[in-house]
Amino acid sequence: MSRTSRSRTAVGALVAAALLATAGASVPAFAGSSAPPPARSGANGPAYDRVANFYGAYIDAVTDEGSGHLGSQLRGFYLTKDLRNRLAKWESREHADGVLRAQDVPRAWKVTAGDSGAGHTWSTVRLTWGSAQHPTYTYLTVQSDLATKKISDIKAKS
Repeated sequence: MSRTSRSRTAVGALVAAALLATAGASVPAFAGSSAPPPARSGANGPAYDRVANFYGAYIDAVTDEGSGHLGSQLRGFYLTKDLRNRLAKWESREHADGVLRAQDVPRAWKVTAGDSGAGHTWSTVRLTWGSAQHPTYTYLTVQSDLATKKISDIKAKS
């Protein structure tokens, strides 16, 4: 092998090693774990998935400082006009967020599918408050229209 071809081979090996090192640096390492990295997915599924998507995005929007009008934009997309009008009246009277039925923002949420009938489906939203050691929960019943998948009612679950 000539000196030139050894030089090219060495340069090629260095470039390949640099590329591998760069690629390895961009993959998150999970020390001592053979478990795959966490992943999330989604699909255009049932109405309760839309309820979960809404509550996740809405809670993020009202939690984050400087999110601007995102909360009202999310309401405009996910909630029916009639519900938005009823929430505005409820919020004026109760001085609280009608979507959360509270003055504060929960630290977690969970949505469970419920029954369906007469063109609607109901979901139960569990909002988690307090510390991880001492959580408290409130429950909401959320009605969605099956045709549009828009949320058409939110009530505190009794």
